[in-house]
Amino acid sequence: MLEIASALTAGLSPFWIGVIASLIAGAATGLGALPVFFIRTLSQRLQDSLLGFGAGVMLAATCFALLVPGIESGEALFGSELTAVLVVALGVLIGAGIFFVLNHLVPHEHFIKGPEGLRTRKLRRIWLFIAAIALHNLPEGLAVGVGFGDGDLARGLTLMFGIALQNLPEGLVVAVALLSVGYSRSTAFWVALATGLVQPIGGVIGSGAVALVDTLLPFALAFAAGAMLFVISDEIIPETHRKGFEREATASLLIGFVLMMVLDVALEG
Repeated sequence: MLEIASALTAGLSPFWIGVIASLIAGAATGLGALPVFFIRTLSQRLQDSLLGFGAGVMLAATCFALLVPGIESGEALFGSELTAVLVVALGVLIGAGIFFVLNHLVPHEHFIKGPEGLRTRKLRRIWLFIAAIALHNLPEGLAVGVGFGDGDLARGLTLMFGIALQNLPEGLVVAVALLSVGYSRSTAFWVALATGLVQPIGGVIGSGAVALVDTLLPFALAFAAGAMLFVISDEIIPETHRKGFEREATASLLIGFVLMMVLDVALEG
């Protein structure tokens, strides 16, 4: 896999590799949404299981492809494990804190949890849904961009495949949820795809930051990890624990976590 990736990306800078990879990962949302043209509903049990699986993938990616490499790169950069851990801890808290603030300020609406952020009557409901999913997807694109930012193909591929894997069920759940509130199949598909394509914006930010200042890598990896942890804890897990299928969601989370852990080892190897 690494040999193929190296051949395909020969001559490209890490910045552009990160941007393209985040675009590929984001497009998986649209791929996952394709079944919306053939089905109209998903059971709540299945929806919670799919989202739980995605949360597990994200959690493993955060641990093994962001936090561990962040500490390792920080130790190499600063010559001190303690300093590396402190930098990574600071990055996690700042990343989570910024998305906490954005979640509070940006008007958006969740399919189950309802409206959040500053209230406004001027925005149509569809835009509130889009804003919610965009806030969810931006940290994922950021993670992929940072993962490729210093040219580490193995880490970047792990994040790209992991985020794409998570985006497949998410795209379907989002599209079906849009159908349930009255939107057409084509609108549901295009909105799901568009929200996935928010990820390249995060990819540009992540890749660009590390490309410009390579010493930012430990902090950037940790920042992306903090943003992802916020999304997992504040958005995904609560959504999967509201309709009585907590055990199914938790079991799916564990499956997603283990699958992503195996994927990380396989790609790094």
